[in-house]
Amino acid sequence: MEIIRSVVYTLAEYVWSFPENMGISFPPLLVLLLLGTGLFYTLRLGFIQLRKLGHSFSAITGKFDDPDDEGDIHHFQALTSALSATVGIGNIAGVATAIHYGGPGALFWMWITALFGMSLKFAECTLAHHYRNINPDGSASGGPMYYIEKGLGKRWKWLAVTFALCAVFSSLGQGNSIQSFTMADQLKTDLALPTYITGLFSATVVGLVIIGGIRRIGKVTSRLVPAMALIYLIGGLAVLILNYDQVPSAIAEIFTSAFSTKAEIGGFAGSTWLFLMTWGVKRGLFSNESGQGSAPIAHAAAKTREPVREGTVALMEPFLDTLIICTITGLIIVTTGVWHEKKAGMASAFIRQEAISIIRADAEVGVNGVIRSEDLFEGEFQVVEGSAVGVRFVRNHSVVEGAAREGDEWIISGTPVIALSFQDVDHYKPFSGTVRVADGIPSFVGKEGSAISNENVYLVGSFSQNGSPLTSWAFNVGLRSLLGDFGYLIVTCGVFLFAISTAISWSYYGDRATEYLFGSRWVMPYRIMYCIVHFIGAVVSLEIVWAFGDFALGLMAFPNLIAILVLSGKVVSLTRDYFRRH
Repeated sequence: MEIIRSVVYTLAEYVWSFPENMGISFPPLLVLLLLGTGLFYTLRLGFIQLRKLGHSFSAITGKFDDPDDEGDIHHFQALTSALSATVGIGNIAGVATAIHYGGPGALFWMWITALFGMSLKFAECTLAHHYRNINPDGSASGGPMYYIEKGLGKRWKWLAVTFALCAVFSSLGQGNSIQSFTMADQLKTDLALPTYITGLFSATVVGLVIIGGIRRIGKVTSRLVPAMALIYLIGGLAVLILNYDQVPSAIAEIFTSAFSTKAEIGGFAGSTWLFLMTWGVKRGLFSNESGQGSAPIAHAAAKTREPVREGTVALMEPFLDTLIICTITGLIIVTTGVWHEKKAGMASAFIRQEAISIIRADAEVGVNGVIRSEDLFEGEFQVVEGSAVGVRFVRNHSVVEGAAREGDEWIISGTPVIALSFQDVDHYKPFSGTVRVADGIPSFVGKEGSAISNENVYLVGSFSQNGSPLTSWAFNVGLRSLLGDFGYLIVTCGVFLFAISTAISWSYYGDRATEYLFGSRWVMPYRIMYCIVHFIGAVVSLEIVWAFGDFALGLMAFPNLIAILVLSGKVVSLTRDYFRRH
C-alpha cells in the first residue's frame, strides 16, 4: 500500500504541479493548457460565452425542442445531467480546499477558469454532438473518444482509448467512491450515522436510477438538480445577507490577493501567486469540468439536429456552477473569516498517517504548511495527563493548539490533549502513557503496559478546517443569529444531494466509455460494479483514491484539450453556419 500511495501521489504531483526540488517557477503544463485553450477559443469565437447567453436561455427553456429529433434527452435534461455531475462536492469541499491552500485569491482564478471554461464547454460539446453515433436502438453515444477518432482520424485512436480508460477510472474514483465517502463522512460527523448505512442507502438509490440508463438519469436530474441548488443557494444568500457589511471587503480581498506574493494559509505565511493560481484552476476544473471532456458525453445524447445549439446550452454550466454557486460558497467562507481561523473543540482520531502529522517540538511548519521529512518525529514520547512531551501535532497544515471551555464557548488555550475513551468534546479522559511512532503512524501503550487501539485515541484541540467541514463551519458562523448552531445542516443536506446526483451522472460517463472500449454487452456489468464501488467508498478510507482521482481527471483533460485545439477550425465553421441560419 505504501508503494501504491507513493506512485499515485507522484503521478498526481507531476500532472498538477512541479515537485519543489525541480525549482520551476511557472504554472504546471495542465494549467497553461487549460487557460491557454480557453483564451484561444474565447478570442477566436469572439467572446461567444457573453454574446450568446440569450440564445442559450432560449434553448434551455425548450424554444427549439423537437420530439422527432434523434437523441435521448431534451436540452434541459442534458444540461441538468451534466450539471448534476459538476454541481457537487466541488462546490462545497472544492472551493473550501482552494481557499484553504491558496487563500481568497484562489477564488479569482476559479472565476477565470469559469469564464474561459464557458467557451471550452461550447467547443467540446459542439464537437461531441457533431461526431456522435446513433445506435441501432435509437440511443446516442458520444464524447471525446468519438471526436478524437472520427475528427482526427484512425491513427489517433490510441488517444481516444487513453481518454476512455481515464474516464472509466475517474468515474469509479472521483465521480463515485469519493462522493459516497464524503457524504458518509459528513453524515457520520454531523448525525452520527454509521457509514455502512449511508453507503447501502445511497448505493441503492444510485442503482435504481442508473440501471435505467440516460433517459431515467435525465428525468431524475431534471428534478433533483434545481431542488438541491435552490436549497443551497437560499441558505448561502441568507448568510451573505446577514453579513452584508463584510461582503465588499471580502470581494476586495479576493481581487487584491489574487496576484499577491503571500496568502495566509492555515495560520502560516506563504503562497506564491502561481501556487494559488494552480489551486484556483485545479478546483475550478473539478467544479465545472470545462475542458476535461466529461460533460460532452452527456450533451451528445441531446435531442437536436444542431450541434452548435447544444454547445450554447453547455456554455451555461460554468456560469451556473462556478460563477454563481462556487462564488456564494467562497464569499461565505471569506466573509465569516473562518478560512484563516482555527476551530476549537474538534476531536480527531489517530487512525491514518495522513490525518495527523507528529513533528519534533522545535520543528517549523513551512510555506503552505509544508513539513520537511526530517522534521517528522520517529521513536517514543511520553504523555502525561493528555499532554505530550517533546512533540507537536499538525492537522490541515496548521499546528494543533489546545482547546478549553469558557462557559458555553470553546477558546484556544494551552496545548492539545490526547484523549482516551472519547465520548464528545466536553467529556473525555486524558491519556497517560507511551506513544511509539514508526513511519508516521503512532501506537499507544498505557501506563499499565497494555496496547490501546488508535481508533480509541483522539486529539482534542484547535486547528484549521479544510474541505466540507470548513464550509459547514462558515455556514454555522454565518447563520448563528438565525439558526443557532444548526446552520451546518444546510451543508449536510447539500453534501447528501450533491454527492448522489454527481454519482448518478458520472455513471453515465463511465458506461459510455465502457461501451466504446469493450462494447455494449459490458455496460450492465459496469453499472453493477459501479454500485458496489459506491458502497465500498462509503465505508473505507480513500486517500489514495483522492490522489488517483486528481491524476486520472488531469489525464482526461490532456487528450481532450489537444483534440479541441486541432479541431478548432471545425468548431468555427459549424458555429458560423449555425448563426447564419438562426
